[in-house]
Amino acid sequence: MNTKHIIYILSLSSILSMPLSAQDTTPLEGQGGGSAFTALLGADLVNQYIWRGQDLGSVSLQPTLGVEWKGLSLSAWGSVGLSNWQDAKELDLTLSYSIGGFNVGVTDYWFSDGSYFKYKAHQTTHVWEANVGYDFGFLSVQWFTNFAGNDGVNKDGKRAFSSYFELTAPFRLGGLDWAGAIGVVPWRTTFYDTNGFAVTNISLRATKDFVIKEKYHLPVFAGLTANPRSEKLYLLMGVSFHL
Repeated sequence: MNTKHIIYILSLSSILSMPLSAQDTTPLEGQGGGSAFTALLGADLVNQYIWRGQDLGSVSLQPTLGVEWKGLSLSAWGSVGLSNWQDAKELDLTLSYSIGGFNVGVTDYWFSDGSYFKYKAHQTTHVWEANVGYDFGFLSVQWFTNFAGNDGVNKDGKRAFSSYFELTAPFRLGGLDWAGAIGVVPWRTTFYDTNGFAVTNISLRATKDFVIKEKYHLPVFAGLTANPRSEKLYLLMGVSFHL
């Protein structure tokens, strides 16, 4: 990373860390003023973009914008490389619903290597994924499956319906919030570059929430992620800015 990139990242960090409200809750129009939605705005700054054990980029800025109402949420999430301008720019749109510990959702993934508005089969660069899961508190269980778009293929060259299953266990130790996770790809797919059942993600992450002036929060996180399939190990660090 050259000096220009370092100055850019530090300047961006200073701007994002200015004290602002973390969330905004406003009465929902047309509901008699009795209901409310929550608007979310934030960004993560990470040293590497590692997703389900896959290396998708170097130093990245990852903004989030969304709204939530009575468990129903619509959000946009993106990622852009800061130290390597050739990293793919990503934009994901997610519609999800949660009640109690149960959650279900659909995500549209898109990368900048094609036209955003091209949806024709076998030509689109979008990938559509459905997920379902349950959070028991001591353990979260999540299943994800690609059902349309630019999915990978199986050994027969047909759509693989690429899937990913993950278990996450949160705990607190030494004044930090921890989470251990293990993720597996259940069958062969070129989307995750697996020849069958494979463990692609074993991770341990710790988060420290720094409180600024008793009102504003600056979570800092670090962790290790191993991908036994690719035989890679990553050391990650990032900062979350909630605006």
